[in-house]
Order: sequence, then structure tokens, then C-alpha cells
Amino acid sequence: MSFTLWRRTEFSKMYLINSRVLVLAGGGGRTLLLSLGFYHSHSMAADKLRDLSQPIDVPLLDATVAAFYGTGSKEERNAADQILRELQNNPDMWLQVMHILQNTRSLNTKFFALQVLEGVIKYRWNALPVEQRDGMKNFISDVIVQLSSNETSFRQERLYVNKLNIILVQILKHEWPARWRSFIPDLVSAAKTSETICENCMAILKLLSEEVFDFSRGEMTQQKIKELKQSLNSEFQLIHELCLYVLSASQRTELIRATLSTLHAFLTWIPLGYIFESPLLETLLKFFPVPAYRNLTLQCLTEVASLQFGNYYDVQYVKMYSIFMVQLQSILPLTTNIPEAYAQGSSEEQAFIQNLALFFTSFYKVHIRILESTQENISTLLLGLEYLINISYVDDTEVFKVCLDYWNSLVSELFEPHRSLDNPAAAATLMGLQVPAMLPGMVDGHGSQLLQRRQLYAGPMSKLRMLMICRMAKPEEVLIVEDENGNIVRETLKDNDVLVQYKIMRETLIYLSHLDHDDTEKQMLRKLSKQLSGEDWTWNNLNTLCWAIGSISGSMMEEQENRFLVMVIRDLLNLCEITKGKDNKAVIASNIMYVVGQYPRFLRAHWKFLKTVVNKLFEFMHETHPGVQDMACDTFLKIVQKCKRKFVITQVGENEPFVSELLSGLPITIADLEPHQIHSFYESVGHMIQAESDAQKRDEYIQKLMELPNQRWMEIIGQAHQNVDFLKDQDVIRTVLNILQTNTSVASSLGTYFLPQISLIFLDMLNVYRMYSELISKSITEGGPFASRTSYVKLLRSVKRETLKLIETFLDKAEDQPQIGKQFVPPMMDPVLGDYARNVPDARESEVLSLFATIVNKYKAAMIEDVPRIFEAVFQCTLEMITKNFEDYPEHRLKFFSLLRAIATHCFPALICLSSQQLKLVMDSIIWAFRHTERNIAETGLNLLLEMLKKFQGSEFCNQFYRTYFLTIEQEIFAVLTDTFHKPGFKLHVLVLQHLFCLLETGVLTEPLFDAATSNTVFVREFTIKLLSTSFPNMTAAEVTLFVNGLFESTNDLSTFKNHIRDFLVQSKEFSAQDNKDLYAEEAAAQKERERQRMLSIPGLIAPSELQDEMVDS
Repeated sequence: MSFTLWRRTEFSKMYLINSRVLVLAGGGGRTLLLSLGFYHSHSMAADKLRDLSQPIDVPLLDATVAAFYGTGSKEERNAADQILRELQNNPDMWLQVMHILQNTRSLNTKFFALQVLEGVIKYRWNALPVEQRDGMKNFISDVIVQLSSNETSFRQERLYVNKLNIILVQILKHEWPARWRSFIPDLVSAAKTSETICENCMAILKLLSEEVFDFSRGEMTQQKIKELKQSLNSEFQLIHELCLYVLSASQRTELIRATLSTLHAFLTWIPLGYIFESPLLETLLKFFPVPAYRNLTLQCLTEVASLQFGNYYDVQYVKMYSIFMVQLQSILPLTTNIPEAYAQGSSEEQAFIQNLALFFTSFYKVHIRILESTQENISTLLLGLEYLINISYVDDTEVFKVCLDYWNSLVSELFEPHRSLDNPAAAATLMGLQVPAMLPGMVDGHGSQLLQRRQLYAGPMSKLRMLMICRMAKPEEVLIVEDENGNIVRETLKDNDVLVQYKIMRETLIYLSHLDHDDTEKQMLRKLSKQLSGEDWTWNNLNTLCWAIGSISGSMMEEQENRFLVMVIRDLLNLCEITKGKDNKAVIASNIMYVVGQYPRFLRAHWKFLKTVVNKLFEFMHETHPGVQDMACDTFLKIVQKCKRKFVITQVGENEPFVSELLSGLPITIADLEPHQIHSFYESVGHMIQAESDAQKRDEYIQKLMELPNQRWMEIIGQAHQNVDFLKDQDVIRTVLNILQTNTSVASSLGTYFLPQISLIFLDMLNVYRMYSELISKSITEGGPFASRTSYVKLLRSVKRETLKLIETFLDKAEDQPQIGKQFVPPMMDPVLGDYARNVPDARESEVLSLFATIVNKYKAAMIEDVPRIFEAVFQCTLEMITKNFEDYPEHRLKFFSLLRAIATHCFPALICLSSQQLKLVMDSIIWAFRHTERNIAETGLNLLLEMLKKFQGSEFCNQFYRTYFLTIEQEIFAVLTDTFHKPGFKLHVLVLQHLFCLLETGVLTEPLFDAATSNTVFVREFTIKLLSTSFPNMTAAEVTLFVNGLFESTNDLSTFKNHIRDFLVQSKEFSAQDNKDLYAEEAAAQKERERQRMLSIPGLIAPSELQDEMVDS
């Protein structure tokens, strides 16, 4: 038979290839192509398989697939892999799928064939002839029916049937409703023929619902999604009748479970009448007490509970909730210790508790108000809340997250109206402040309703406070924790999950505190007294309590907060006195430090207390227990940042400012600290000195603070003058590094005021820099690339980097004073820039690039004259390092583009003066940057490109620039836009394209860019259509033209422009079947900012220690 005839008839139902099936003897395919009797070698087998002009040799394909999955040698697997890849990439391979499925018994081979088919359905289906599409559609349907009509084959071939179902749903997305109108009626009538077919039909319906309603965003165009949703809705009656029929008539557990599972997928979108005006709810509640269906039914009820619409079906909801609560009490009596039952329960029972939490939280989120109406409803509501509080104590993160999320929304809902009451006195009452009891206007109307509602929830809210205090998550500032072995350790890694949980718990507790300050205070103090009495004393209990106390800072009125805090600190200090054991004392000490660090307002108002706390921290700095010194230094820094003015003024009853006293005793205070702790200490003192407004005093303090490091520096430089080799000693290099790090710490907190200190060491420091740089280059030249990894070279490089970091920190923090730039930039040109150019690539420090980026950003246009010098030193040589591949020198990449962006933003005239060759280099490097798969490099490149495009648009070289680069940029942006690796850059890709198309529409370009005979718009339109048609042969010319025209029509409306591109990405099938959230990232960011503004409006929600409250510190 000729190939064409075979190809044509393969899909007709009359002709089936009847190929002899050869069953391979055991040996798992290892007999592979090496020993199959009829083939002598891999290549012969491969050639035989590659020849698709006749039906494929199925036994040979089986052997190849088996070899790929088998345990044979690596060579065998690679050979098989190679053959299978070639087959998969062959556009005619899919025509063999039907033949393979009919003639193989190997599940892996079936999956391979279906994978080939799936690719065709996804990317080429609409381009196939009608008879081929129908043939495949009918074949898949028939195989599914055939396998699922028989109980034995249905159970045995379950994996295969599931995969076929997925393939059928992929076909449906193209064919239904337009080309397969009868699909739902056909499916429903097939389901009535046998219970196993019915069970599989349920699985298909569930998949279809999920594809259309859950996974469609970014998978299908907006129009297609809308069409499918309408079809499902309009044909749902048949499905609904089928489900109810099964639930009332069937006795088969598997079928009932499959039906409940399908219903669960449907309940989110079906018309409401099918739920509330049919026997569906009663049927579900009837199944709830049956253990086999309990979890599935509960999931269905949860979906019903979470539906949001008007109050039309309130009566049905109350009835559903009441029946549910009666049944629940017989399944899980309220007296059950739920956390214990959960810990000991089976996975099915644990899932039940989790589903129960989801049911309650979903129901209450939407319908809690309808349960507040009558006394009877209120008692079942309070009963449900009691269950939910008990479930919240379950030791499982997922269960707790579900509960916490709801508690957070409930308390914020109870709190919100209290803020907006018009009557300030009434508002004060509701905020838990004491005002005269009976206020006019309070008894009637809105205020009284709010009070009643608050009274209603007072009991559960009090229990909720205790829950939050007992389970408080660890805040990020806490550095000493108990590890799994019960030891006290310093925590170094941030656990983001715990941090997110802490933020939500903190917010919840602040709302609870606003709702009733007295109860919050009472519960915390009661729990603290149990620590003192020993009744409740454990490390964990004390930690969670102190984290909770720290978390509500700022939520009480100042007077109440002061009183509360005095009691807390007094009790904690007593606890520290009476508790024995170093570990115990360390835990209490770290908690005291944590709590005081959270209350800067209190510390600012109470100098004596502040002084005591700081002196206590100095004591802790001598405590060698792991983590205590770190925490003391961190807390000291945090307190000083918030209270710095207090330390430089002479307080009542003192002879001198605290800073003076501190500087006198400084050597003793830091005697036991590690270098990194000393740097932190110096940074803290820098903050104090920065608050001193008298310049003379300030300089004296700086001199005194830097006395130790400066003395050591002078000694080293003095010795070096006599013998330069002294600087090569490893211990000396370490000391130099330590001195520079101390300087950097002080520079970061002193800013401009650091000028006298840096002036003192600057030139010597540059000499050391130059000398160390030469040593490094010499080592690398002599020892090859390996030398750069030796500890000696690493140490020398650390000094170079720290020098650059110190200069960058100072220039960055110093106020914008041109004379500072003039004093420091010229001397660095040769030692730093010249040195960078002269060095071998492995010895170049990326910090040079970031230093000059900081300088350009700081001194802006004043740097224009220096740009050619910077360019000459770093441009060519850095590009050579980073354009060989996408991996080497990662630090240099990002910093290089940041420098380029600074120059483009502030020194654009310098770029215009470049030769066309140099400008081409710049543009090539930008294109190269946004092609980069490293997200931050690509983003820097795109931002830089936008900057350049805008600058050139406003310059006299506009036409010239765009004539050279317009098409290149457009082509390159489309290339990354349609590449899945570059999804995160979507927002910026869209902005660049919009900029380019706007240029054409607004007529900014006054000369023809390309062809004098046609207008720029027409030319670019045709170019874009041609570009996209070539890149996406699977799209028709009409689709591409429609898209390009749409771009030109929507250039002025960014959101339409963006949605238009999103739809195109779905059609072009480049962004299919992946996570597409990056395409919607911008909308998510705007939501985040709105949330921050809301938080700022509620006292305490943003922790006082996080607020920029310099003004308060006076």
C-alpha cells in the first residue's frame, strides 16, 4: 500500500492495521537493539524505526522504550533516548499513534505514543484536515469506552485510561462546543449504560471543569474561556440529573465517590438553582455521617459554604448549618481533645479535621451574619467557633494556616467599624478606653449594634487571645532558639514560612488588643505569673509569650503601655534572678532584650530605664553563652537607632552625656566581643554621634571612638614605610581588613560626618589597595587561575573589596556636597580605575563597577567629563569577561549594567559623544543583558534600554538612532517576550514595545526610517507581521495580522495593550501549560501597596521598631 493511501485511511474506521504482535521474551528490554535477532546494531534498529513510510515496528519500539527505562548500561539508555527524541520530533510520528496503541501491551510505550499525540493536539490540532481530527477523536473515545465498560480492564488499565481522559479533554478544548455539539448528551447517555463507564465519565467531566474554570488563565484566550464556560453552564442540567440519579440509585462505593468528587469540582460555578432548589443539599447531608463519603461530602459542603451572592438563599444556609452541627456532634463530640485525636488519627481522620476547618472558615467568611439573628442560631454559631478554636490547637502547619487566616479576617472585621464611628467618645469606648458609661447617641442606632456584636464575640475572642499567645510564631529578630536537640543555638537562617505566619498572628493579636486592651493585658500577665510560679515554665512557653508581648507594641495608649511594660520587665528580671542554670538564664535574657527592643516609645520616655537596659546589654556583651552577645549587640543597635538623641544630651541627674561615659569605657565594653560584633557596636555608637548637632563635640567623639583602630592603622603604616614587606604578613592583612570593616560600619551610620576620619586614612588606604592589587595580579599571573582560590589571594582581595565598600558607603551616605566628590574621586582614577583595566580578568573587583555607579548616581552631570575615562577603563575589558557565556563573573554582570544605567540616566550627553562603533557596543551589551536568563540582570538591561530609548527620543539624534536600532530592538524584544525563560520581564517587554509603537503613532520620528516610499507605520506593521508569521508557523496569517493591528490600535491604553499581548502568548502556544503568574505581576504589586497604606492607618500594625520615627526622638 502506498504511504499516501495508508496515511489517508489510517484514520477511517473501516481500515485497521493488522500487524503481527511479537512479544519479547523477558529480560526487560535489555536485550535491546544489541541482541534483537533481526537487527545487528543500534543504527539498523534506529533506521528501521525512523522509516515512517510504513506502520512502525511496535515490538522494536517496545524494546527501545524498555531500554530507556531499563537498568542497562548508560550507553544503551542514551542510544534509546536519542531514538525516542528523534521520533518525538518527527512531525509525521503522530500518524503512527493509533497503530502503536492497538498493538502494544507496554504501558510505557502507550504513554510515549500519547505524549506525541498530546504535542500535536496542543500545537497543531487546528491545522489538521477534518477527517484526521475526527478519526483521532473517535478512536480515543472508542478506546476509553471499550476499556471502561469492563470492570477488570478498567481497574487494571486505570493509569492508561486516566491519560486517555486527559487527551480527550485536550481535544475537547479545540472541538467543543463548535465542532462537537453533542459531546455532553453523548457522554451522559454513555454513562447510563454501565456503572464503570459512568465512573469514568465522572472523571472526564471533572477534568473538563478543572481545565475550563481552574487552569485556563494564560492557557486559552479570554474569548475561548468565556465560550467554554457558557457551554458548560447551558448544558449542566443533563450532568446534574446524572449526578443526582447516581447518588440516589447506586450502591457502588467507587462510583459514588467519583460522583461526589466531580460534584466538588462543579459546585463553584454551576447555576445556584441546581444546588438550592433541588434535593442536592439534602442528599449531601445524608452522605455526611457515612465514613466512606465523609471527607468528599465535607469538601462539597465547603464549596457550597464559600459561594458568595446576595441573601436569597439564607434560609437554606441556616438549615444546612443546623443539620450539619447536629450530625457533627455525634461524629466528633465537643468534649473530644481534638489536637490529641489528630496526632493519633489515621490519614483519613486527619483529613477530616482539616476539611472541618475549611468548612467552618469558608462558611463563616461569607455567612456568619445570618447566624447572628436568633438566639438558637447564635448558640450553634458559638458552638462552631468553639470547635474551630479547638482545631486551631492542632499541631499541623497547614491546619493552623487555614484557621489563622480566618481568625485574622474575623477580628479585622470586628475591629474595622470601631474605627469609623463618627462619635469619638463612642470610638474610644469601643477601642477599650475607659469613658463614662452612658453617652448620648450611643444607646441607639449603629453604635449599639456594634457593641452588641462585640459583646456576642467577647467569649470566643478571649479564648482566641490565649491561642495567639500560646502559639505565637517566631519573629525574625529573634536569634537564640531551642533546636530539635533541646539545645540553645543562634539562628542564622530566616524561615520565610514562619515569618509570614508571625506577621499574620501579630496583626491578629493587635486587632484583638484594640478590641479589649484589658483582657489582652490580663491574659499576658497571668501567663507570665505562671512562668514565675514554675507551673507553666518551659523555654517554649516563655518564648511564645514574650514574642506575643513584643508583637503588640504601639497598640495600647501610652499610659497603659507604660504600666504594662513595667510589670512585664519587673517579672522577667525576677524570673532571671530566681531561675537556676546558664541555659535558662540565657533564654530569659534573650527574651528581656527582645521585649525592650520592641518598645522604643517607652524607652524614649524613660531615661533611667533606658540607661539600665543599655548597661544590662553591656553586661550581656561579656556573657559567652552562644548567641547572647550577638543578641545584645543587635538589640543595642536597634535601640540606639530609635533613641539616639537621648544618648548625646546631658540627662537630669547626670554630669555628662551617656555617649561620653560610653567612649571612656569602650575598650572594656568590647573586650570580649568577636570582630563582627565589634563592628556592630561601632555602628551603633556612630548613630549616637550622628545625633550630636555641635560639630566640635561631634568631631571629638569621632576621634575618641576611632582611637583604637586609628592607633593600630598608624602603627602598620609606619612599619610599612620602613619595610613594605611588613604588609604582606597574613596577620597584618587580617588586621588591616578588620580596621577597614570598623571604618565602614561607622561610615554607614555617620554619613557626611565621617569626613574627618576618612580624610585621615584615605591616601594611605589607596596605596595599600594598589600594592595588594599588584600582589594579586602577580600571584594569578604566576600561579594561573587556581591562584585566585588560595587563602592568601582571597584575603588580599577582601582588603581591596572592603576599601571599595568603605569609599562607596561614605560617598553614598554623605549628603550631596560637590566638594566631597572633588576631593575623593580624582585621586581614585588611577589606583582604582587604572588598576581595574591593568589587572588580569580574575583579579578585577566587581565592586569597582558598583562604586562608580554610586559616584555617577550621586554626582550626576558633574561626572560627564569623567565618563570617557570610566568607559575606557572598564567597558571593553568587562564586556570581554561577561559575553563569553551566561555564567562566568556573575557579580560583574549586574554591576556593569547598573553602572551603564547610571551613566545613561545622569550623563547622557557623554553617550552621544561616543563613536558609532562604541554606541553599537553599548546597544549590543544591553541586548545581551535582557537576553540573560538571570532575572535581575535581564531587568537591569530592560530598564536601561527604556532609559536609553526615552533619552534618544528627546535628543537631536532621534531619527538617526531609531533608523539604526528600531527593528533590531523590536525583533529582540519579541524574541524574549515569547521565550518562557523570560516571563518575569513581561511588564518591561510590554513597556518597550508600547514605546516603539507610540513613536510611530505620535509622529515623533520625522524622517522615514527604512523606506522612503512607505510610511514608517506601514513598514513596521508589515515587518512585524512577517517576523511573527515566520516565528510561529502554527498561527494563521489572519491571526497574526489581527494581533499586529490590535497592537497599533491599543498603543495609548497600556492595560488593553498588555491583555492583547497576553492573549497572543496563549495563541502562539509558547506560554502554555506553565505557571503564568509573572504575566500578572504588576497587578499584584499595586495590591501590595494599597495593603501597606491600610496598615499604616491602624496603631501598632506596623511595628514601632519598623517605622521611620526619627521625629519622635527628641
